[in-house]
Amino acid sequence: MRVIVLGGGVVGVTTAYQLQKDGHEVVILERRPQVAAETSWGNAGMIAPGHSFVWSSPRAPMILLKSLVLKDQALRFKLSADPRLYSWSWLFLMECTAQKARRNTLLKHRLAAYSQSVLQEVVADEAIEYDRNDRGILYFYRSQQALDKGVDHMRLLESDGQLIKVLDRDAIVALDPSLASAKEKIAGGIHCPTDETGDPAKFTRALAAKVVERGGEIRTGTTITGIETSRDGVAQVMTDKGAVKGDAYVLALGSYSPLIAKTVGISLPIYPIKGYSLTIPVGNRPAPPTIAAIDEHNLVAISRFGDRLRVTATAEFAGYDTSHKPADFAFMKGVTEELYPEGADYDRAEMWAGLRPMTPNNLPEFGQRRLRNLYLNTGHGHIGWTMSHGSARITADLIAGRKPAISMDGLLN
Repeated sequence: MRVIVLGGGVVGVTTAYQLQKDGHEVVILERRPQVAAETSWGNAGMIAPGHSFVWSSPRAPMILLKSLVLKDQALRFKLSADPRLYSWSWLFLMECTAQKARRNTLLKHRLAAYSQSVLQEVVADEAIEYDRNDRGILYFYRSQQALDKGVDHMRLLESDGQLIKVLDRDAIVALDPSLASAKEKIAGGIHCPTDETGDPAKFTRALAAKVVERGGEIRTGTTITGIETSRDGVAQVMTDKGAVKGDAYVLALGSYSPLIAKTVGISLPIYPIKGYSLTIPVGNRPAPPTIAAIDEHNLVAISRFGDRLRVTATAEFAGYDTSHKPADFAFMKGVTEELYPEGADYDRAEMWAGLRPMTPNNLPEFGQRRLRNLYLNTGHGHIGWTMSHGSARITADLIAGRKPAISMDGLLN
């Protein structure tokens, strides 16, 4: 078939790649001048099944309430005139029970672990260079009490096959000597040795080049304006460069998916959550991080992409606003510099803000809604890079009428 993929982020490009492997003709539509220029550009770059816990937990309502009063919170909720924020928030709160949090976390981990295995197959087949680091990810805590709670928490993922290693501060410094100067501020941590990191934009652009080499088409600078239907299916996609027709269509527009879906009467529970990141050159500094880490106290994530650090923090309910100012990055920069004082040229940090397409239960949307030839692959939230490859394979399976390799119970509405 001729399949039109709406969106050129990591989810859209990996989907096009898997569809092309199935023998389909693929066309990617992307409004930016190149693929992976939005959420796929500035995220933490972590392939992290060990970070599969959903945000919709019993603790979340109090965290959001506190954020209305306290500044510098990792999760920030701002009152808004946008009615979609409140309808989404109500659905989110309905997911914040202990039972649902456990269920959704295990579903998310199932998809994340499967997706990592698909990524590893693609890397073996395509030999793509993307600053991969397969030494795992370190999740560390600043007090013994927090560490004990973190370990108890992580046992849920361990019960689902996640490999974890509990480390004291000496073992952490042995794992990554660049943390030596911060040793006394760290009580201990959890090392997930099978987690990994890599530059998602670098990967996505290299994979997109493979798609084009094999006859696929990528139309950048092309803004999707709507979808035209005929009877029970999509007839064509409307863009600012004209109509585009195919036999099947995949909606992979991330945070913008609900805006386009709405034009054909499909309501998607996806809301944009703003995140901030810094990209910092290592320069000639002698002690950059050698393994990705998350400071669980401050909720700051640090990854190393070759000669750069990527630092991410904050989740802000700010609608489609991606504006930012230097003050927004002061805390995360300060935390990173404290942990790795000789880790990077902090004065040369590049600031960025982008949107995470969040669903209330933190699980992506798959399959068909109303229209027989329109397939969803969207709403991957804060670990879209982690879940993208498995989601792409699942979408290709659904289009082919094949049974996906993992159970879709709970993942397919």
